[in-house]
Formats: sequence, structure tokens, C-alpha cells
Amino acid sequence: MTWATLNLMPVLPEIWLLCAASAIMLIDLFISDEQRDVTFLLTLVTLGVAGLLTANGYSLVPRPAFEGMVVADAMSDILKLGMYVGVGLVVIYGRSYAKARGIFRGEFFTLTLFALLGMMVMASSNNLLTLYVGLELLSLSLYALVAIQRDSATATEASMKYFVLGALASGMLLYGMSMIYGATGSLDLHVIAQHIAAGANRTLLVFGLVFLVAGIAFKLGNVPFHMWVPDVYQGAPTVVTMLLGSAPKLAAFAFVIRLLVVGLGALQKDWQGMLIVLAVLSLGIGNIVAISQTNIKRMFAYSTISHMGFLLLGILAGTAHGYAASMFYAIVYMLMAAAGFGSVMLLSRAGFEADNISDFKGLAKRSPWFALMVLFVMFSMAGIPVFSGFFAKLAVIQAVVEVGIKWLAVVAVIFSLIGAFYYLRVVKVMFMDEATDDAPLQVTLDMRLVLSANVLLILVLGLVPQPLLSLCYESVRQSLGML
Repeated sequence: MTWATLNLMPVLPEIWLLCAASAIMLIDLFISDEQRDVTFLLTLVTLGVAGLLTANGYSLVPRPAFEGMVVADAMSDILKLGMYVGVGLVVIYGRSYAKARGIFRGEFFTLTLFALLGMMVMASSNNLLTLYVGLELLSLSLYALVAIQRDSATATEASMKYFVLGALASGMLLYGMSMIYGATGSLDLHVIAQHIAAGANRTLLVFGLVFLVAGIAFKLGNVPFHMWVPDVYQGAPTVVTMLLGSAPKLAAFAFVIRLLVVGLGALQKDWQGMLIVLAVLSLGIGNIVAISQTNIKRMFAYSTISHMGFLLLGILAGTAHGYAASMFYAIVYMLMAAAGFGSVMLLSRAGFEADNISDFKGLAKRSPWFALMVLFVMFSMAGIPVFSGFFAKLAVIQAVVEVGIKWLAVVAVIFSLIGAFYYLRVVKVMFMDEATDDAPLQVTLDMRLVLSANVLLILVLGLVPQPLLSLCYESVRQSLGML
């Protein structure tokens, strides 16, 4: 490998982020707690520059680097831009929340940036090795972030549980990858696809596929590998829960597409059946169990499980329309999850966690505008028309119908209707119940503006979904060579 074959330009955003995160880590050592806003601003500048570099390099033509181990293409560029937005929202929404709980420290920002770097590597990976490295960089950063409140027994327990189960899932992924490598003799996803088409050992491939799908299901939080999701969501500080539930879903989508579609596309009949089982279980268990939750973070956790079931619907369809629908779903879900957890932080203050649904009582009287914003988020998550969540669900269901799996579309619609109950319950609590807490909302101006813009974007994407859907379709078509 020479400098010429490295071709570093396509990975310039990743190089910038690595250098900037390292520099922020060093700078933070020399500033006091009162000057921590410097780290906050440097993090936002880092995200902004990374966004400019990615947008500047955007092209429909795939650009390989490191001799094809990573590739910058339209799909990865769009997903990375979404990740910057997601992480930027986490940093902005979490500013006051983290300050009030003593976690507004340098490690919060640097670990978040390293988690973002892991997501970016996953989005651009073209090789089993780089896929795994990106996944572990993301996972290790998140394990540490969940435990960032070192004095909290709940956060420490959640982190330990996440770490142990995450290590188990990583082991399954590695075992599956080793079998795929044993059957094909390569770590390169395109070479693996060629060997499978040429007739590699099918038994070994299918065994490897089973372990890979199990590992993917754990990372996505699909049933029956979902047991870590509610406990970690509830135990982690809300700002970390927001990070867990938003931008990494874009990386998870890229991970599944690279691994199953690019590398193991010839085994679609095999992984399609597995994904159908995971999707149905996730839609059912996620929506039904969410109904009984009184803690809103646990409710969002089970909601996430059901949304990941919807995400799989588009992928298992196995068409360009299906992949584009899932990509659109992942982007919309990232925005909805960010706004949802932002709402929880909106009502929290020093010494008070607004993590119960009852804490939203009477919000319409305390702040009609933010009650309306939360209503928009809940309606969108429930899939009510004119909001982007509705069109995201409609797109994946259409993809499933197009390939003839109509019964699965009916199941998805039924569970979506069941899921609407617990979202509408939050709306009822806000508008019909009397407030038990009359304390004024303590919200900074930047959070007020950004949260409002976040929610209005969810509405705008629902009113005019076609431009983003078309962009997703074109990027998937070009990146996966589905001409």
C-alpha cells in the first residue's frame, strides 16, 4: 500500500474529525470548568467543518480509499450529514442538562466525537475488518458515555449490562465474519460477493449468516435480542440516551446494507426470512409492551424496538425502493428521536428528571408552544398523516407490498395502530390533565430555537417528503450499483 493507493481525499472528513477530537481532548485539559463552553463551541465547529468537507466531496460516483477498504459514496455522504445533525442536536440539547448534573466535561464531548467517528467508519466500510473496527469504536465510546455519571448506581449498572451483552453480540458478529472469511477467503465485501456467486461453501456461509444476523439484531435492538434496550435507555443520563437512540441508527442502517446487501446479496433468500421473523417480533413486542410503560424513557425504548422492526421491512424487501425507504425511515427516525428526548430534557432541571409520562401533565398550560411541539413529535412517531413518520412507514410498507409480502404489510399496519395508543396517551396527559408541577421551564434560547426547528423539520419532511425520498433512492441506486 503506497501513499498513491491510499487516496486520502475521500476520508478527509474522518481524518479531520480524528484530529479535531484529539485536539479538543488536549485543549480541554488546560481549561477550567467555568470555561467549558469553549469545548462545547469547538465541538460544534468540528461538526460544522466535517459537514462542509462531506458536502464538498459529495458525488454520485463511489470514491474508494485505502485500496478499497473504505468507500465514500452518495449513500455514506448523506448518512454522515445526518449523523452530524444528530450529534449536533445531542450537544446543543444536552448543554444545560449536562451542566446541571456535573457531566459537562471534556470526556463527554470527546467520547461523543469518537462515537461519531465510529459511525462514519461504519457508513463507509467496504471490508469486514473496517466494519468491525467502526462498530467497536462506536460501542466502546457508548459504554463509557452511559457510565459518565460515575456516582450513579443506575447508570453504572446500565453500562455494565450494555457492555456485557454488547461484548456477547460482538463475539457473535466476529464468529459469523470468521465463517464468511473461511468460506470465501476474503474480507473485502465485493470479493466475498463474487465468491458466493461462484459457488462458495453454502453450509458454512449460512452458519456464518445466522451469527451475523444475530449480532446485527442485537445492535439494532430487535426482538429477541432487545433485552438491553429498556434498561440502558432508562439508566443512562437522558443526553446519552438521546445519543444512543438517534445518530447510531443511521450507522446501523449502513452496517446492515454493507454487510447483507453488498457482501451477502446472493444469500438474500436466506437473510430475508430471518429479517421477517425479527421484524414481526419487534413490531409486536415493542408496541404491546410500550403500552404498559409509565417511564417515558422506557416507553421510547420499546418504541425504538418497534421502529427498528419497521426499518427492517424496507431492507428485507431487497429492492432499491426498499433500501431507499429504510434509509428515509432511519433519517426521519433520527430527527424524531432527537426531538423526543429533547422534550424530556426540556422539562428536566437540576435535581429533577422528567422521565415519567406523568411529568408531562398540564404542559399545554405551562407552555402551549412546546406542548404543540411534543404533540407533533408524538403524532409523527405514531404515523399520523402529514407528519414525516407517516410517509416513512408508508414507504417501507409499499416496498414490502411491491415484492408480494402483503401479509407482512397488514401486520405492520395493525401493530402501528396499536402503537398509536401510547403516543396519544402522552398528548392526552399534556392537554387534558392538570399540571402537578407549575415551575417555569428553564430552557436556554439556543435549545428553544433548535428544538422548534427540529420539530418543524419533521413537519416539513411530512408535507414534502419526495425530495429526500428521491435523494435516498438515487444515492442507494448509485452506491449499490442497482442501475
